[in-house]
Formats: sequence, C-alpha cells, structure tokens
Amino acid sequence: MNIFIGNLSREATDEDLRKLFEAFGEVTSANIIKEKFGGQPRGFGFVEMPAKEAAQTAITELNGKEFLGRALNVNEARPRSDDRGGRGGRPGGGGRPGGGGRRPGSDRRPGGGGRPGGDRYRSR
Repeated sequence: MNIFIGNLSREATDEDLRKLFEAFGEVTSANIIKEKFGGQPRGFGFVEMPAKEAAQTAITELNGKEFLGRALNVNEARPRSDDRGGRGGRPGGGGRPGGGGRRPGSDRRPGGGGRPGGDRYRSR
C-alpha cells in the first residue's frame, strides 16, 4: 500500500521516514519529495508497505503524531490523476485566468473582422 505523509519537517530524511514506518512492518520504499530546482524538501513524502494490515496500522498510529516537531498528516495515497493540467498549469487552457484564450469582443461578427466596433477598421 502506498502511504502519503504530509507536514514533514524540512530536516526529515528518507531514512528517518523508513525507520518510523518499519516499526509497523516491512517498508519497500520511503521517499521525501524534493523541489525540482534546488533539491529542498517540499514537506511531504510517500512510503510503500507491501502488507495492507501493517500499512493501515501505521496510518492509524502515526496520523496526528508529532515527528521532528511537526504533527504528521498520514493517509493512504490516492493515485495520480492523468488530467493534472499539463502545460500552463491553469485549468481551461489558453493561459488566461478564467480559461479560454480569446479576447473580449472578438466574437467574429460578420463584417467586423473580429474587432469591437464593427466595420470601423475595415479598409474601403
């Protein structure tokens, strides 16, 4: 079972996390997530435990417990969704707040050339 651990101290290491969870059973992996540039810890991580019962016990016992000065947030990790926004990072596309990418008034009116004011900009 994959377990999410939030509110981790910046001083916590992968090995600290592994040791904490090994008290409840076998740990396959323990990873603290780090920033892409700079490598600073982001304050959360994941632990993989093969035995579901041991993982459930660890979640119950460690959620809310203090570890290196911080109260942990521990629960079963949810699978990543495929629709994480992709490029741009904003829902709706277009890179503009509120979605879309069209400018106000560019509603393709006949003869208007997509500009506000109708045919004012048309060449004669």
